Amino acid sequence: MKLLEVKTRRSKKLFNKLPRLIYRNDPNFACPLTKMVEETFSKEKNAFFKHGTATRWVLIEGNRPIGRIAAFIDFDKSHVYEQATGNIGFFECINDKETAAILFDTAKEWLKQQGMEAMDGPANLGENYMNHGLLAMGFTQQGFGMPYNPPYYLELFESYGFKVYYEQYCYHLDYTKPFPERFWKIAEWVAKKPQYSFRHLEWNNIDRYVDDFAKVYDGAWSKHEHYKALDKGELKNFIESSKILLDPEFVWFAYADDDPIAMFVMLPDFNQALRHLRNGKLNLWNILKLMRFIKKKRFTRTRIIIMGVVEKYQRSGIESAIFWQLENKVMPHKPQYNEIELSWAGDFNPKIIALYKSTGATHKKTHYQMRYLFDRSKPFTRAKIIE
Repeated sequence: MKLLEVKTRRSKKLFNKLPRLIYRNDPNFACPLTKMVEETFSKEKNAFFKHGTATRWVLIEGNRPIGRIAAFIDFDKSHVYEQATGNIGFFECINDKETAAILFDTAKEWLKQQGMEAMDGPANLGENYMNHGLLAMGFTQQGFGMPYNPPYYLELFESYGFKVYYEQYCYHLDYTKPFPERFWKIAEWVAKKPQYSFRHLEWNNIDRYVDDFAKVYDGAWSKHEHYKALDKGELKNFIESSKILLDPEFVWFAYADDDPIAMFVMLPDFNQALRHLRNGKLNLWNILKLMRFIKKKRFTRTRIIIMGVVEKYQRSGIESAIFWQLENKVMPHKPQYNEIELSWAGDFNPKIIALYKSTGATHKKTHYQMRYLFDRSKPFTRAKIIE
């Protein structure tokens, strides 16, 4: 076996080839676009590198990749924990504990050299609404931006010594079935209150909505444990790089007397298109396939990646009023959509879990965010419940 730090064209090719080998017989997996993966690690493309650092490796046997991992540190966040904590991500591995241990050891030693005392993962170089967590229950169709892995990955993590820091729950909503009547009564009542107004994203006013998003984000989570202020540049970069994915009518903001108080972001499940590409490459033929898929409105699933309400309005029912806007102003002319994935709700956040349940959605998937303490004698504690 040989470990390569990913810096050359060959090592990048091997790094991106491995998922296609691991999941070659798995119909639920959607191969990510190589371009999107590489831009994640680009200092020019990813605003994460303004406040973070990262590296990655691929493990090969002969000329065949058998494992890969990335290690990274968000300097804005790494020291808000009891111990300085870095991250690992982009983990893929054959079903072999020795191979996995080599990858974990490599990431651990690099993080130690950077002054870290623990590592969390799997995670993403950016905000946690994309590719965050280890799938432990619900090995079904993979939603866009949601991690997917073989069941044996959990054993690889646990055998090495990782423990569950918190659980992440995904709920699925069959949009062909009516919401509970009580939900719509509250939603309409709140939506028609004169002090509230609602607007969806407009491309020609993107800076305003980035500011509104950041205000709601701060107002919703600034008092939470391990809060980190949102990087507006990183957010704008994500929005602009996701134009092919984002439907402006799926991104909503609520206002109280023109002050932003809530946000809602939903994406079409782009994986429904990626499954037809197989190799993750954006060549001319695959671009034509994508455009045809989009033009024919063949997306039937969506994924809610984030909902937030500033603290003052968290018991106002404003979240249901945003659903009311969606139901009455958007879905009537988008009848092709019949399923919504609401993701993800941490087990430390009973408020969002209660909201998801109130829509009639059912718990379909569980992901684990894992943590490994470098000092093995130190007591392990899970994420605190938000009161």
